[in-house]
Amino acid sequence: MSAAALPLPPVAERATGAATLGRLILSASERGEEVALRHPLDGTYRPVTYRELGEQARAIARGLAGLGVQAGERIAILCSTRVEWTLVEAGAACAGLVVVPVYHTNSPEECRHVLAHSSARAVVCEDARQVEKIDRIRTSCPELRHVVVIDGEAPGAITLEELRRQGEERTDPEEIERRVEEVAPSDVATIVYTSGTTGPPKGCLLTHANLLAASAMYTSQLQLEDVQPVIYMFLPLAHVLARIAQIVVLDVGGTLVYWRRDATRVLDEVAETQPTHFVAVPRVYEKIRAGALSAAEAKGPHARLLFAWALEVGRRARTVERSGRELGAVGAARLALARKAGLGQVAQLFGAELKLALVGAAPIDREVLEFFDACGIRVLEGYGMTESCAAATLNPPAAPRFGSVGRPLPASEVAVAPDGEVLLRGPHVSPAYHEDAPASAETFADGWLHTGDLGSLSPDGYLTLTGRKKDLIVTSSGKNVSPSNIENALRESRWVAEAVVYGDRRPYLVCMLTLEPEAVPELADRFGIPAELESVARDERVHELLQEEVDRANARFARAEQVKRFGVLDHDLTQAGGELTPTLKVKRAAVHERYAAFFDELYSEER
Repeated sequence: MSAAALPLPPVAERATGAATLGRLILSASERGEEVALRHPLDGTYRPVTYRELGEQARAIARGLAGLGVQAGERIAILCSTRVEWTLVEAGAACAGLVVVPVYHTNSPEECRHVLAHSSARAVVCEDARQVEKIDRIRTSCPELRHVVVIDGEAPGAITLEELRRQGEERTDPEEIERRVEEVAPSDVATIVYTSGTTGPPKGCLLTHANLLAASAMYTSQLQLEDVQPVIYMFLPLAHVLARIAQIVVLDVGGTLVYWRRDATRVLDEVAETQPTHFVAVPRVYEKIRAGALSAAEAKGPHARLLFAWALEVGRRARTVERSGRELGAVGAARLALARKAGLGQVAQLFGAELKLALVGAAPIDREVLEFFDACGIRVLEGYGMTESCAAATLNPPAAPRFGSVGRPLPASEVAVAPDGEVLLRGPHVSPAYHEDAPASAETFADGWLHTGDLGSLSPDGYLTLTGRKKDLIVTSSGKNVSPSNIENALRESRWVAEAVVYGDRRPYLVCMLTLEPEAVPELADRFGIPAELESVARDERVHELLQEEVDRANARFARAEQVKRFGVLDHDLTQAGGELTPTLKVKRAAVHERYAAFFDELYSEER
């Protein structure tokens, strides 16, 4: 196997000096009146100081101890991203408990699997609706003893406020200090259940040392030691990437700003909250780019051509800047005009304080990254998985290489096996899966994490991903094809939301497309048809437009990797329908099975 060629720098020291999450919270609380958290309340953002964070963490920890939940036992959190999620996790860490996050969008059956498999003793629910899910599956979770509700009240549950009050009455404050001191870095801090694109979710064990190592890797790579980062929190805290971002910020003394839990207002809130760093999944960046292109298109041919010119000027300017050369008077003047022609409006979407943005959790096409780079927004693509605490590689801020996922983070080792599988090793890698010895033996073998991803390493250590081992399509002619490459290219189109390629043991590839919801009114207006997804998806003129997009994507690939035929689904793929994971990745096997007739039709001779 080949490995990264460059020596690995050491991981930075923790800003708090903490070796466990509970100690990090208590040490961070010594920052006093500095603002740790800001959350929406009564039309404004209420600040929570580091002192208050420590006080609330201790109060929740005493409450959990007062319930009789013992150190090392599991507590689940079934809640959307909000300030109470962070406070409950901080309290659980101070009580020496193992946190088990549950996506708030999970079905009752999905909740049952996580709670029963992890043997959770308590669950903190967001509201009565989430408590109802627990009520439906509680008899299947014999270890579950306590239900806590954050908003309002619910039968069979105590409120978070009541939990705090009981803690004051029942638990000696010294008990919490003792519990924090007794936790070892090698102890499990959380069990994170994978999103399950290929089967039932597996419980990934992550230790305090794992999480803090990953946090230190990002801190060092992004040089956050002397910065007070402000991060807008809207990604699910059930996902490890958002939790690593949370740990980084609290360790270095930054501020977490929480969204109002309205997906339609995310961009408005980003501009309002002025983050220094923005972390999102590819779909968010793809939608922003599609919106900007649609806005230029709507203003007419002249505006579209002007914006295209501005993007080209921006691309050239970034190339010059990264080479260490000066733009010169003419280049600077052109760039100023390009900003007025549209680049500046895109940059303003992220606020005036943004230093850089990060993208992870799924592949993103290089054209999306190049678009934002031209607009003056550095979006750094990285790579990791739940089993590596969402850390492994990241593009260097000063030398990003679009199309790659960057170089190994400090103390992270990356190698490529003879069959092309990417292997990871380092202090951030999980020791095993919970109660799943066969899967642990297969994934954590020979001292390496076998990722299941395929890729290659450049001589200077940049990793490029080429697909998933289990997703490889073998056509009837024996060609091996990774569908993710053509799918990513198709999703660049501002008309396309999702693309799912099919073709295993078939003579050629076909593809299912879904339409970008924001593009439906524009398409309807262009062709004079009802502004309904079903009508637009079935219109032949829309299909002709999409054929141009498919042809454009196909031109980038060899014949065996090209899509010969496509169809348009007249509705969206959804998580509720079991077609998307909570992080919006397509469950390929589920889609192939559910829409078997759709794909079969694409191979019919009548077409």
